[in-house]
Amino acid sequence: MKRKPLLLLLLVVLSQGLHAQQQPHYTQYILNPFIINPAVAGIENYWDVKASHRHQWTGLNGAPVTTYLTVNGPLRKSDYPVASVTGLTPPGDNPRGRAYWQEYTTPPAHAGVGMTILNDKTGPLNRFSISATYAHHIPLSTRLSISGGISVGMQSVSVDAAKLQFQQPGDPVVASSALLNKWRPEVNAGLLLYGPDFYLGAAAQNIVPQEVAYDNGKVVGDSLYRGKLVPHLFFSGGYRLWLSEDFTLLPSVMVRLVTAAPVSYDVNAKLMYRDRLWIGSSYRVKDGFAAMLGVNISSTINIGYAYDYTTSSLNAVSKGTHEILIGFLIGNRYGDLCPRNNF
Repeated sequence: MKRKPLLLLLLVVLSQGLHAQQQPHYTQYILNPFIINPAVAGIENYWDVKASHRHQWTGLNGAPVTTYLTVNGPLRKSDYPVASVTGLTPPGDNPRGRAYWQEYTTPPAHAGVGMTILNDKTGPLNRFSISATYAHHIPLSTRLSISGGISVGMQSVSVDAAKLQFQQPGDPVVASSALLNKWRPEVNAGLLLYGPDFYLGAAAQNIVPQEVAYDNGKVVGDSLYRGKLVPHLFFSGGYRLWLSEDFTLLPSVMVRLVTAAPVSYDVNAKLMYRDRLWIGSSYRVKDGFAAMLGVNISSTINIGYAYDYTTSSLNAVSKGTHEILIGFLIGNRYGDLCPRNNF
């Protein structure tokens, strides 16, 4: 065959030019770091359920749309000495002010588990994955803990060939099927160091590189013309700053490293009032800005929304990115409005 099929050309573009988009982008990972780092599983004393829908670059045909559901919690709940009063929100002094955090102690050693179901669609390409997570948390001192976690699962990478136009009719790659699908293993891992005022995390996704091709050996050519799922590395950190008894500022940063792609940086800030209301902003270097807001409605449910504005050339056709997240805290017997160990 003298002409390479358009499908393989598409895979070349994705594998060489858009490595950073192989794994979905999230703006509200600061509300659900478990979607990035499996070491977070079981960090709280309740089961944390999060559902999110993100429509990236609205107005652009075939723009990424990402939907996920995550669940994580401890295998065994801990009995804290006293119940938290933050769920009562009485008038007067903030029950979760400086004094509360001065009495913070690390949770005992324990294991956590979790599950992630994710679907990410970009034009004719669709990635669906499901994975299970195990993590273990170990106290290093009365105010410092470390955890490590691993996720193992399967991911399906498919192409809807019916949405593609080929220069050569009857191309052998798609002659027998309109939906081309490949299943590949998925392995992620992470580490997390955390205390009452800071956290440092490192995570790796797609640890095992995977080749993705749909020709079943029908097309002879260099391996350049075959797509690849490559490892993604994430490094994050954040710190709690007290502005007053009622207001805290949580600056954080995220660094992404992907093979053959520029290093990506996020700088975030989250301003919270009494663990109930919060607003935030994010700056992705050389890419765009985001505004976020949310409310912890009760000790059972919380919700967040983010709007991204891109400063790249896509701004000419994009109407921005919308992301909504809703969370449920199951078995939150101490009535915490906000996470105690993960902020």
